[in-house]
Amino acid sequence: MKVLNSINNAIDKKGACYLVLIDPDKISGEKLGEFAAYCSKSGVDGFLIGGSLMINGDLSRSIDIIKQNSNLPTIIFPGSVSQVTPNADALLFISLVSGRNAEQLIGHHVMAAPIIKKYNIEPISTGYILIESGKSTTVEYISSSKPIPRHKPEIAAATALAAEYIGMKMIYLEAGSGADSSVPDETVKLVSSVCSVPVIVGGGLRNCSEISRKVENGAKVIVTGNYFEDENNLGKIKEFADAVHFKTGIFV
Repeated sequence: MKVLNSINNAIDKKGACYLVLIDPDKISGEKLGEFAAYCSKSGVDGFLIGGSLMINGDLSRSIDIIKQNSNLPTIIFPGSVSQVTPNADALLFISLVSGRNAEQLIGHHVMAAPIIKKYNIEPISTGYILIESGKSTTVEYISSSKPIPRHKPEIAAATALAAEYIGMKMIYLEAGSGADSSVPDETVKLVSSVCSVPVIVGGGLRNCSEISRKVENGAKVIVTGNYFEDENNLGKIKEFADAVHFKTGIFV
């Protein structure tokens, strides 16, 4: 549980943990190395690597490049069973609990489990909950599952609580890559209030005030992804990290 412990330690020390999602289809090679190094010196706590699709990207090579340029944890964010590689530090073992597609709930997991065991990758069981974001997202289409309506936080809370009772170590509230709107603050607040495991929030986060609100409402892990595929936004990584790490100013 080395990586999960490092996430929990970041939460305890800094108030919340900041992870950056990298899609190997979108950034690779020298630019990826430079990006990983920049994230490391800007306060990022770890990397998620993966995507709903993998057309031209090389997941294993991307992880190698990140490791060559950073000491931060590398965590696979798998879009399919094929996105399991032995050089990662951990893997989010995601069950899409907001949907009713059996393959996304347990089917793919049965295929992936022996591979994860063979590679000795740390699995972090995660209840994955899609929240309506204003438009259809890639993950919604690929997973063949409907998101929870954004005006129904009680459904998200009951779903998250069920996932925790099943044994999930984390709850991931996802608006989707490039979402028009992030997960509503009231949903984050209600889910965080009923769950005792860390709540992750990702999708549609584009500014510090939005990130601060998610943390204030109980989010313990913040994930940003395609916002930083635009090089013009790179300078905001440190600002985002500072917005997540609200305890730092108290203890340092």
